[in-house]
Amino acid sequence: MKSYLVSALAAALIIMDSSVQAQSPAPATSTEKYRPAFHFTPQKNWINDPNGLVYYDGEYHLFYQYNPQGNRWGHMSWGHAVSKDLLHWNELPVALNEFANPDGKSVTMIFSGSAVIDYGNTSKLCPTGTKDCMVAIYTSHVDEKGKALAQHQSLAYSADKGRTWQQYAKNPVLELNTNEFRDPNVFWYEPQKKWVMAAVKPDEYSVLFFESKDLKSWKQMSRFGKQGDQSKIWECPSLIQVPILNEPGKSRWVLFISSGHRQKGYVGMQYFVGDFDGTNFKLDQENPKPASPEWGNVVDYGKDYYAAIPYNNLPASQKRPVMIGWVNNWEYANDLPTEPFKGAMSLPREVALKRTDEGLVLIQQPKISGLRKQVRYQQKSLTLNTTSQVIPQTVASPFELEVTLVPGQAESQGIRLYKNGSEETILSYQAGKIQLDRRTSGNVTFHQRFPSIEEAPVTLQNGAIKLRLIADASVLEVYVNDGKAVLTDLVFPEKTTGQLELFTKGGTGEFKDLKISSLTAK
Repeated sequence: MKSYLVSALAAALIIMDSSVQAQSPAPATSTEKYRPAFHFTPQKNWINDPNGLVYYDGEYHLFYQYNPQGNRWGHMSWGHAVSKDLLHWNELPVALNEFANPDGKSVTMIFSGSAVIDYGNTSKLCPTGTKDCMVAIYTSHVDEKGKALAQHQSLAYSADKGRTWQQYAKNPVLELNTNEFRDPNVFWYEPQKKWVMAAVKPDEYSVLFFESKDLKSWKQMSRFGKQGDQSKIWECPSLIQVPILNEPGKSRWVLFISSGHRQKGYVGMQYFVGDFDGTNFKLDQENPKPASPEWGNVVDYGKDYYAAIPYNNLPASQKRPVMIGWVNNWEYANDLPTEPFKGAMSLPREVALKRTDEGLVLIQQPKISGLRKQVRYQQKSLTLNTTSQVIPQTVASPFELEVTLVPGQAESQGIRLYKNGSEETILSYQAGKIQLDRRTSGNVTFHQRFPSIEEAPVTLQNGAIKLRLIADASVLEVYVNDGKAVLTDLVFPEKTTGQLELFTKGGTGEFKDLKISSLTAK
């Protein structure tokens, strides 16, 4: 959670009613066409970081940074939605609200954090007789007229599956006497029967690890930091155990950090592969080596995937961790051309590791089995030679496109998406890189930092590259070579039913196993 954005409180906010009604239809506006169908958005107002991702009793809970009073950053509280399948969401009233402090001058904002299930209410936070207690661990950010006075970690608890909440009377439970200490991510460490917290000292590029038996008393164990990308402050840490796909039964620990992007000024995410013994996180010798030492290993090469954290307490049937991230970038976040909502969440992603020649690398795949795919167009093979071909059938958003590119002699080969007159978003392969070019994707003038080209280095596999694209109105998620690289970008086209066009430049290229499917609810 960006503390320097507290100064944005001085900016004018669009003041709106603070109540959020479940399943209420949003007002019809010219920008409703940008609202995705399966990437969560609130009915109205600003959102950023996902918080408190936890599964309990058949429900996936999504808490998130939310401004109940407007469509720009400010008045940070925790919004709340629930889902049975991570794709169809029921928005509930605000869970944790910003509140005024007894001094009459400052407020406490509810910054980013996590949620856990305390089975049996062993912490005794919830009332006596409560079967299981849902506990939110969050950064209590004390602010006075846009100035950060303190950041510490606090608790709230719920005895009714997150519908109503109480603040712990002895908050804060962890403080370091600083205004730069935040984003607690807590999980149960079964081998030592304790809770573990990862939190950041953002301006020191460090993650601090703490332990607790009761969620109320915390002791620092260790520190990890000053490695990988340090071009931006570190935020939103999470440490999870991740299975290795091609080594059944084996796993490693992965530490995720939100920080900088390979393009200067933007934010992004990096990850570290290592071991965790309950006290220390140490890099594995097989931690994949980034292209240059100053960069960490990239989670998403697009501009719009940040602050992703994993779900706690997943059901036993879910064999891989599941993460959700914020689809936006701080460079232009407040200025997105959408009303009455601003900001979205990514699709849920299953994450795993795979042993490669580069070491153990992160693999990500969208978890969308809850959607029905209806094939609208498919072609086994098509070869083009420095020309283009429009797909004869237009498929409206949301849709999925799967194709294998075989570049051959072509200098570049790819697909033009949402093509409408001079508007187009270009997904292509050239010179060992996948590129996503949104410079002419539609409305790109709302901020000078929005028009851009994203690049991900890729290696041909048997002379080919597999692409899987999910287009959901304004959100594009591209999975390359079975999720070895991912690019997530926002686009704001005039029409989300624009044409699709295949092309090659500078020679021949083949498109194999092309399939375009519409996506609808089951």
